[in-house]
Amino acid sequence: MKHIVVLGGGFGGLAFTQRFRHERVKITLVDQTNHHLFQPLLYQVATAGLTMPDVSEPLRSVFSGRPDVSCRMDRVTAIDLKQRLVRLENGVLEYDYLVIAMGAVTGYFGNPEWESHAVGLKSLRDAMEIRRRVLTAFEHAETEEDPERAKVLKTIVVIGGGPSGVEMAGALAELAYRVFRKDFRNINPADARIILIHSRDRVLNYFPDPLPQRALKSLERLGVEVMLESRVEDIGQEQVTVGGQVIRAGTIVWTAGVVANPVTQTLGTPLDKRGRIEVEPDASLPGYPEVFALGDICSLSDAAGQQVPGVAPAATQMGKHVAELILQDVAAGKIRASEDRPAFTYLDKGTMATIGRSKAVAFAGRWKLSGLMAWLAWLAVHLMFLIGFRNRVSVLFHWIYSYTNYRSGARIIVDLENKK
Repeated sequence: MKHIVVLGGGFGGLAFTQRFRHERVKITLVDQTNHHLFQPLLYQVATAGLTMPDVSEPLRSVFSGRPDVSCRMDRVTAIDLKQRLVRLENGVLEYDYLVIAMGAVTGYFGNPEWESHAVGLKSLRDAMEIRRRVLTAFEHAETEEDPERAKVLKTIVVIGGGPSGVEMAGALAELAYRVFRKDFRNINPADARIILIHSRDRVLNYFPDPLPQRALKSLERLGVEVMLESRVEDIGQEQVTVGGQVIRAGTIVWTAGVVANPVTQTLGTPLDKRGRIEVEPDASLPGYPEVFALGDICSLSDAAGQQVPGVAPAATQMGKHVAELILQDVAAGKIRASEDRPAFTYLDKGTMATIGRSKAVAFAGRWKLSGLMAWLAWLAVHLMFLIGFRNRVSVLFHWIYSYTNYRSGARIIVDLENKK
């Protein structure tokens, strides 16, 4: 039996494992959590719109009908390409083929000290921490006697104007200005400040015109203060320094950048400036045709010469592509060289971002949508790609409830660190 080790249960690793089936091959899927996370909706968990089970599915449940697939919850510490070994915290795995799909982690542009003050958004723990900080800040503002202190507690800063930052800022504005408006007695949530800071001259800067301008107008109508061409200089306890100006905020959210999983540093192969693995056109590592990298963790130019973006559809397509390549290798009875395999071709099916209730922007090729139609398309696409029927039904119910009642049913504070 050949043995394939898949590192990471995200979109790339999941797509590979679901596509690959062969009676003479077994698969071990390793992830440091026990679930697949639907990251595009993670911001809704952070803003109390959805619950954790709505956007996640246990990997063992996904592959319960696949006796050829073993799931292992463990953390990868190093990869030895020459010995064909994956070193884990609790053991070692040998492999015939290796698929590295461990994704990215939050990056603070060389300022690791900012992490304790500005929460990223890459995991369920991150989302729950953002929710805890936001809800706790408003709870404390309700009983705060100092009006200046209450003002700080009701200020939220989101750093980064890409899709994650725009969606987060819009959702936070709706939470503060619409959902909270009947919940408090001593404070007026309408006085809250939601500030979006972006270093470029427009939000969603890689979206085609006029979508960034429409997204900006939608954010401003929601009450979000958008600061463009503003670079963060420092982040401290409840404060962000931008252009010499200090902004006091009870909650700071970071969506400005990511870097590859640090396990790439153990490979000894070329990496780009973000730590991503530089791979061949077929997604294999140079000199190691039995090892592949997928998704955010790799830097790949496809058959057309375009740089493949670090988005979920690209990772999914790469997973399916690599599954076909290894199936062909197994059928041929040998590991083919990279140049003997077809290069990966990325099919761009479009990009979209939502900006609150009935507002979104989307584009696919020459097609550009904004407003209600883009929002409906966003809803349909995200429901369709959620893993698990239960998740789709639950998310749809939450969306209908929130839309018709201007309410959010997940406003529960859980302190993941405090055991009391």
